[in-house]
Amino acid sequence: MVSARCKTAVKEELKKLGLHFIVVDLGEVDIMEDITAEQREQLRTALHISGLELMDDKKAILIEKIKNTIIEMVHHSDGESNVNFSDFLSEKLDHNYTYLANLFSEVQGTTIEQFMIAHKVERVKELIIYDELNMTEIAWKMNYSSVAHLSNQFKKITGLSPSHFKQLKDKRRTPIEDIGA
Repeated sequence: MVSARCKTAVKEELKKLGLHFIVVDLGEVDIMEDITAEQREQLRTALHISGLELMDDKKAILIEKIKNTIIEMVHHSDGESNVNFSDFLSEKLDHNYTYLANLFSEVQGTTIEQFMIAHKVERVKELIIYDELNMTEIAWKMNYSSVAHLSNQFKKITGLSPSHFKQLKDKRRTPIEDIGA
């Protein structure tokens, strides 16, 4: 689940099945009662129709938690954090960062860092399009050490400088769920 809309869809499906939830968060659901095999299959089918997937493989769930943590951090927070990301992720998911990084790379075919950079660049595109912040403010908000660092990373990923991207008439963006896929 990568958006509030996804969370709402999951809540609706749980209600339809008569299941009571404690938490429905990005990539995570805590249900109050024990779920039967039939209810699990009904939920799996209903979620699939909504374009979502029920995951019960522990490694796949951990990968989703890594992705959702990155998405939450990049797209849904105010940024401006000086927290070391690897330490933050290790603490949040209660696993050694090396294990998380190796698992992510093995399953996704990309590194956590590359996945995060792809999301940061997409968020930078969004902030450029909104045209409310200058590049210095965007660099600061997105935790880049400098505008030059942001510009170099942006150009490496998109092939364009941020200023060239800003001048384009057709500014192409990628849906969150397709970034790093």
